[in-house]
Amino acid sequence: MAKLKSLFVAFLTIAASAQKLGINLIRVAILVIFVWIGGLKFWNYEAEGIVPFVANSPFMSFFYTKDAPEYKEYKLKEGELDETKHLWHEENNTYGFSHGLGILIMGIGILTFLGIFSPKTGLVGAGLAIVMTLGTLSFLVTTPEVWVPDLGSGEQGFPLLTGAGRLVIKDIAILAGAVVVLSDSAGRVLNQLKK
Repeated sequence: MAKLKSLFVAFLTIAASAQKLGINLIRVAILVIFVWIGGLKFWNYEAEGIVPFVANSPFMSFFYTKDAPEYKEYKLKEGELDETKHLWHEENNTYGFSHGLGILIMGIGILTFLGIFSPKTGLVGAGLAIVMTLGTLSFLVTTPEVWVPDLGSGEQGFPLLTGAGRLVIKDIAILAGAVVVLSDSAGRVLNQLKK
């Protein structure tokens, strides 16, 4: 029993010392997720896929030239090509907005990652990551497509998330990670100011 307790204490000691590694792994995870997702914003299928979120958002809909819910008539399946619908998306600024958003998302991921080397840079990146994830989570309130619609099964609405809703809800984990990174960066900046 004493040997088991000794092993458990050794495990706890190692786990407790991994905090710095864990925080840096969060930074790497945010980098990978944000650069990958931001990079996808340069592909038409991804730009078309975010239209319901942007068109219904009171904070972003002004980036598009067309009003919601007109987009419902021009939805494309991932990988589908329909020239008429593609032209509508060009007129709507679907692709231009998506490209700009992609650059912003990749920039936030890079700034957050650079917090490993510069706490002030990491502080900015983590702060922006928090704002961005709160914006994404707001889609749970503004986007009808995140909830299962009433199609006759009796299974619809809250708390039944669609694929789009399940995609959005995962940002809670990114938000939690960004708060941890923000806290670490803030502590390191405070330490620098004390010197």
